[in-house]
Amino acid sequence: MLAFGIVGLIASFVLSVEKVHLLQNPDAVLSCSINIVLNCSTVMQTWQASVFGFPNSFIGLIAYPVVITVAIIGLAGAAAVLPKWFWRTAVICYALGAVFAYWLFFNSLYVIEVLCPWCLFVTFATTILIASIKNYAIRENVWQFGKPTHKKLLGLLEKDVDKVVVVAWLVILVALVLMKFGDSLFL
Repeated sequence: MLAFGIVGLIASFVLSVEKVHLLQNPDAVLSCSINIVLNCSTVMQTWQASVFGFPNSFIGLIAYPVVITVAIIGLAGAAAVLPKWFWRTAVICYALGAVFAYWLFFNSLYVIEVLCPWCLFVTFATTILIASIKNYAIRENVWQFGKPTHKKLLGLLEKDVDKVVVVAWLVILVALVLMKFGDSLFL
C-alpha cells in the first residue's frame, strides 16, 4: 500500500505540474506526450480531466498522502487501534477512488481515444491499493461478517484467489488497450 500510494502521489504531482505548464503555454510539449495515442496534453484538454471544475490530479495530491498515512499506520503496528468504522470508511473511499480511476480509464480509452501514461500509473496504483485494503478488511473482518462467511473469505485469500482476480483484471485492461490501439501505441 505504501509503495503504490507513493506511485500514485508521484503521478498526481507530475500531472499537476504538467497541467500548470499546459495552462501557461497551450503549445507546450509535455514529458508524458509520447505519440498520438500516448499523449497527456490531449487528455488534459478534455472536460473529463477536470470533472469537478479543477484538474483531477489535484484529487490525487489530496488522496494519496492519506493512503500513505494509512499504510504507515499499518506498518507501525497501530492499525488494530483504529476503530472498524475508520477501516470501513477507508475501504469505501478507496473503492470510490477506484471507480473514478476506471471511469477515467474507460473514457480515455473509448471516448477521448488517447491515453495519458501518468493516468495509467494512477489506474494501476489504484487497482493495487483497492486490492490491498480489501485484503486487510477481510483479514480483520472490518465488515463484521458472521464466522462462516469470514472463514470462507479468509479461505479465498489463503488460496490467492484475490491475486488471480487482480492479475486477470489488469490483463483485461492491457488487452483492451492493445485491442483498441494495437501498433499505434508504439509509433
